[in-house]
Amino acid sequence: MPFHALTRRSWLGAAALAAATTCTGTAAWAQAAYPNKPIKVVVPFAPGGATDVLARVLAEKMAVGLGQPMVIDNKPGAAGIIGTDAVAKAAPDGYTLLLALSNSMLTNQFLYTKLPYSPEKDIAPIYQIAIAPLVLVAHPSVPVATGPELLKYIAANKGKVAYGSYGTGAYPHLAGAYMSQSQNADMSHVAYRGEAPMVQDLLGGQIQIAFASALQAKPHIEAGKLKAIGVSGERRMGTLPNVPTLGEQGLNDEAYRVAGWLAFGAPAGIPPAILERVAAEVRKATEHPDVAQRITAMGFDVQKSSPALFTAAMNKERPVWERLIKASGAKLE
Repeated sequence: MPFHALTRRSWLGAAALAAATTCTGTAAWAQAAYPNKPIKVVVPFAPGGATDVLARVLAEKMAVGLGQPMVIDNKPGAAGIIGTDAVAKAAPDGYTLLLALSNSMLTNQFLYTKLPYSPEKDIAPIYQIAIAPLVLVAHPSVPVATGPELLKYIAANKGKVAYGSYGTGAYPHLAGAYMSQSQNADMSHVAYRGEAPMVQDLLGGQIQIAFASALQAKPHIEAGKLKAIGVSGERRMGTLPNVPTLGEQGLNDEAYRVAGWLAFGAPAGIPPAILERVAAEVRKATEHPDVAQRITAMGFDVQKSSPALFTAAMNKERPVWERLIKASGAKLE
C-alpha cells in the first residue's frame, strides 16, 4: 500500500475518532451540566386545583436542588390530554416535564378512541409522587356502616340506588359500575362536572353513595353529614386513619384495591442520567416535612419511588384499569 494512502487513511481515522470523542465529550458535558436553564413543568389542569398547588410546592423545593427555576405551565383541557400531548411532543432534553394524574399517564389510552399520544411510548415515567385513594361515602339515610353491608343493601334495593362520579371513566365511575354489576344492583350513574357538585348532591340526598377525595369529604364526615364506608387502595389514609380500607373489610376485588396517583413524567427518550437526577430531586422535595404533611392533608399517600419502581407499578396496574374500563362500557372520543 502506498505510504501516502496509508497516511491519509490514518489521518482520516484519527480525525473521525477525534470528532466522535469531541461529540461524546460534548454530550456528556451537556448532560453533566444539566440543568443550565429554567425547567418547564406542564400541569394539564387549571391553576388553583390540587394538582397545580402540589406542583408549585414541589417546584419551589426542587429548584433549590437543581439550581434553576422551575416554571409551572398550566395547559388545561380535555381531561389532561392537551397538556400531556404537549409534553409527549416536546424535546426529550429534561427541560420539559409533566406533573399529572394517572388518567393522563395511564388510563386515558383505554378510555379515549382517539388519543393523540401513547402513554407507553411517548411518556417516560420519572417518579410516582403520591397515591390518591378515595373514600366511599354514603348519605346518612343509607342504613349501612360497612362495605359488606352496603353491598347487601344495593343488591336488596335493585334499581333504587344512585351513585355519583366527577366524569365518565374516572375512578368513582369505574368502581361504582363494578359494584353495581357485581351485585346485579342496577344502580344509576350520575356524572357531574367536577367533584364539588357531586358532593353537594350527595349531601342533599339526590344520590346515595359516591367515592370522593378526603379533601372534599372529610369536613362532612366529621360533621356527621356523610358516612365514611371505606377507603380504596391498599392502605388507610393518613388524614382519615380511623376509616378502614375496603380490603380490610373483606372487599378484596381489584376494583377496590387500585387507586389513582400523581406523578412526574417526561418526553420519551430523555437521557437516563437526567431522568435519575430529576427523580432524586422529587424524592428530596417530598421528604421535606412541610411538603409531606401538605400532601397527606390533601388525602394522598406519599410514595418512595424511582423511574424503575414507577414503571413496575404502572405495568402491574395497567391490565387492572383496562379491565375496569372495558367492564364499565365507558368510551370517549
